[in-house]
Amino acid sequence: MAEKQEAKSIAKYVRVAPRKVRIVADLIRGKGVEDAFAILRFTPKRGAVLLEKVLRSAVANAENNFDMNVDKLYVSSCFVDQGPTLKRIHPRSRGQAFSILKHTSHITVIVKEKED
Repeated sequence: MAEKQEAKSIAKYVRVAPRKVRIVADLIRGKGVEDAFAILRFTPKRGAVLLEKVLRSAVANAENNFDMNVDKLYVSSCFVDQGPTLKRIHPRSRGQAFSILKHTSHITVIVKEKED
């Protein structure tokens, strides 16, 4: 039996915390591509815009590189890994300095074709 092909797209070093994007990623995992786009379009989170961009790229990869049928695609896997943390300092009174951690994410979306 031939193994099902998959197309994937990765966005690295995205300047948003992984836990914020994971909330949105959980909404589209396992959904059809059209349903996933509809969900992302009406989700009022910053991560939704970033995930939509990565999903569009994965669909374009599937169509152009692997000759897959766009109507049969679904999000087989969607996960967000933690990237490097940027460390910044916020000066405070009396010579103190508080640290600020700016988190980054690596967003991965994998799409596959449904079997009929």
